[in-house]
Amino acid sequence: MNLSFVYQGSPAHIVFGEGSSRHVGEWVEKLGASRALVLTTPHQKAEGEAMATALGGLAVGTYDNATMHTPVDVTEAAVARVLDLKADVVVALGGGSTTGLGKAIAYRTDLPQIVVPTTYAGSEVTPILGQTEGGEKTTLRSPKVLPEVVIYDPGLTLGLSVAMSVTSGLNAIAHAAEALYAPDGNPITALMAAEGMRAIRQALPVIIASARDRQARTDALYGAWLCGSVLGQVAMSLHHKICHTLGGSFDTPHAETHAIMLPHTIGFNAGAAGKELQPVSDIFGGTPGQALYDFARSVGSPMALKDFGLKEIDLDRAAEIATRNPYANPRPIDRASIRALLQDAWEGSRPPL
Repeated sequence: MNLSFVYQGSPAHIVFGEGSSRHVGEWVEKLGASRALVLTTPHQKAEGEAMATALGGLAVGTYDNATMHTPVDVTEAAVARVLDLKADVVVALGGGSTTGLGKAIAYRTDLPQIVVPTTYAGSEVTPILGQTEGGEKTTLRSPKVLPEVVIYDPGLTLGLSVAMSVTSGLNAIAHAAEALYAPDGNPITALMAAEGMRAIRQALPVIIASARDRQARTDALYGAWLCGSVLGQVAMSLHHKICHTLGGSFDTPHAETHAIMLPHTIGFNAGAAGKELQPVSDIFGGTPGQALYDFARSVGSPMALKDFGLKEIDLDRAAEIATRNPYANPRPIDRASIRALLQDAWEGSRPPL
């Protein structure tokens, strides 16, 4: 086999295992820090305060206003609290919103980050930061935003709702599926993508039947780590561009948007990247877009953008924004085809491929 590729693994420390979140304090000290600010969303305020209490003298307080799509004004308020408390490390407890806030703080202050994920977002292992300002979401890549330590404790996901488990899991699968046809992909990222999708594919039906099944929760978190790791190592394409457009400009919910768009964007690219997407067909059974659509429906995922406040009249503007400065993509992108794709996703129709 004649292979030629470049691969660079992430320098982040990955700590995986039941009960591993009890060791956050040890990692604060290993980073040479002693004044941790714990970040959470308003919904997880109690959990954030409990972690700060567990950290004892290593914690200087909490900030519990992490917000979906990482609005710049929220970040600026959090940075002000960091400076006021003289924090020297941030500990992000939660999902993508909290992780995003930690990254945004690190980008502005160079503080180290410890992330303790409680969903399957995957962004905790990427050097990518998405921020929203002025009604649009933009992304950047920088080593400054890659967290130094990620602590995966499956026990913290036992209380994650089935609905969020499903959409968060499909969000993770989207990272892996797009990585398969990334222009800078390689055999290692392809292996990680396939293994990550397979783990989540196996875990979600079990979680639906028994939400506190520890093995399924462990498998799903393992899969999310792999899918997120791939996201951090290769370029994303049409799927992520559209989801950033919908979330940043129309405030659609992050995980739900990824879950709904996934079959349509992968189906759109299937004709041009059938060989690369073969692992999707192998794992889910069928043509890539239709297989993902059928799996999403089988696990109770939301299927239509119209159910989340997006109006049909918004689709023209969404198509225009999504095709402005498009990401590299295996199939050529034009406004008319993206508008048609968005119509199918808005209606919840099964994709043609």
